[in-house]
Amino acid sequence: MTKPRLAVRAVILHQNRLLLVNAWPGGVSDLWCAPGGGVEPGQSLPENLQREVHEECGLHIAVGAPCLVNEFHDPKSRFHQVDIYFRAEITGGQIAPDWIDPAGVVTTRQFVTETQLRGLRYKPDSLPEIAWGAPAFDGRALYDALEPIVR
Repeated sequence: MTKPRLAVRAVILHQNRLLLVNAWPGGVSDLWCAPGGGVEPGQSLPENLQREVHEECGLHIAVGAPCLVNEFHDPKSRFHQVDIYFRAEITGGQIAPDWIDPAGVVTTRQFVTETQLRGLRYKPDSLPEIAWGAPAFDGRALYDALEPIVR
């Protein structure tokens, strides 16, 4: 049995726009997600998130409260990932078109409005509600049950 992979992601709203990345090298997919990635042992979840956001976007962030736990899997390959989303604020750096992710995974990043997000393919499904808030959540973290992976 393969163990689930643990990852962290940042919900960064800047001027009421959400930061998204396309984590498919070479434009293989049009799927967008929040920046972040796999957790390395020996670092806290916030430290991992700060590292990942800097690698993918060139930004420095302050990590806030968790706001979502999301699971997804691929039944065919037995891949299973648990993402913990944290609210975060930019403390330094800027999005630059020539920024290169050292891992070569993220090649595109952008800030989008809620209306723009709803016109894109994105995961998880609850991303707009988490980013811009829904009265039902009232500041509490949300749990998205296991969903199939999307490419």
